Amino acid sequence: MLIFIENTPRAYAWGSKDALPDMLGTEPTGEPQAELWLGTHPSSPAMVAKASAAAHTLIDLVESDPERYGVNGGPLPFLLKVLAIGAPLSLQVHPDPRQAEAGYAAEEAAGVPRDARHRNYGDPRHKPELLVALSEVTALSGFRPLAEVRRDLALLAGAARGAADRDGAEALDRVSEHLSGGDPERRRDFLDWAFSGDPIAARALQAIEGVARDADSSTAAGLDPERALALRELVATHPGDPGVLVSLLLHVVRLAPGEAVFLRARQMHAYLSGIAVEVMASSDNVLRAGLTEKHVDVAELCRIVDTGELDDPRFPCKRVARGLVAWCPDVPDFRLLRARLCDPDGESGSRIDDSAPLAEISAEHPLVLMVTAGRVRVERPAADADALAEVATARRGQSLYVSAGEPIRLTGHGEVFIATVGE
Repeated sequence: MLIFIENTPRAYAWGSKDALPDMLGTEPTGEPQAELWLGTHPSSPAMVAKASAAAHTLIDLVESDPERYGVNGGPLPFLLKVLAIGAPLSLQVHPDPRQAEAGYAAEEAAGVPRDARHRNYGDPRHKPELLVALSEVTALSGFRPLAEVRRDLALLAGAARGAADRDGAEALDRVSEHLSGGDPERRRDFLDWAFSGDPIAARALQAIEGVARDADSSTAAGLDPERALALRELVATHPGDPGVLVSLLLHVVRLAPGEAVFLRARQMHAYLSGIAVEVMASSDNVLRAGLTEKHVDVAELCRIVDTGELDDPRFPCKRVARGLVAWCPDVPDFRLLRARLCDPDGESGSRIDDSAPLAEISAEHPLVLMVTAGRVRVERPAADADALAEVATARRGQSLYVSAGEPIRLTGHGEVFIATVGE
């Protein structure tokens, strides 16, 4: 079945006030609108659009006939989101399966309410995630080489000395000493130390803030321009937060539209700006360390974080057919496809890059589909001569749940993202 679904965007402080309303064709509320969730996660399940006078969620649909609408008789293992990032998100890490199961069981046994602000594990599932940029997106993604971190600390110390901040420069030199050598576990010790209230860490943070706020000083320091810009933004939005110091451990990645990052469970990251489509295992387990007003648990984050180096956070797509690409990380929970469609007669506006007049998508498992540009016709041919074909037309900002069954065909003029189970 082709079923229209919708949801109310989640109003987190870091959200943009107008990006999601613009995509969804709704009026801005004046409040930040951060995430649109399209899946069966109980924290914010998608709604079946205009199903009846009573609210009817995608969970209700799956539970009405699990074999027909679910995956292996249960809810969708993936969650599709649209992110509208108006300000930096928290520095965060997600647990792996073993950690999630143990953490959830421990909090359940301790009687921690599931909606408690200080609860870390809302479900027993891991949370790898893939993000694809719709606009230019800036992210902090994965640990970079310690030698690069120490180089930037030396540049910042030099800029502090140039600004007559001798104490700040000496503090930055001491910070660098904490990261000497090549042992990845130094990152874990550094995370704990940065948030410990140690006066050296606090003084180093002040020095970084002084350099970052002065655009000329940060440029003259010789920092990579992307790093300098990220520091300036973090200092402006989270002054005095040790997460600014910790951000130096991470890659700064600027994604062009269509580029992606993939983050396994336990890899530290923070998204800073932009609009993106994100697909993940259906979980909301987040351990935070700074750059947020939400609950922070540095000790638990330090316990579960993977301190290994990430060579390149970018994750390539593979071309499936003309106009159709897929991102297929080696996780069973999800994969993401993007179809770009063009009107063969050229009557629907300019041609979209790498587009095709038709895309066919297999549906061995349920799909969640969202149109991010243009207008698209979704058709499922009849399975046999006695059945009728299914047809739906969706515009930018509209979404469909597609039950498992015959492949679907996409035509029209626009861009569509499709999430489904991993290969």
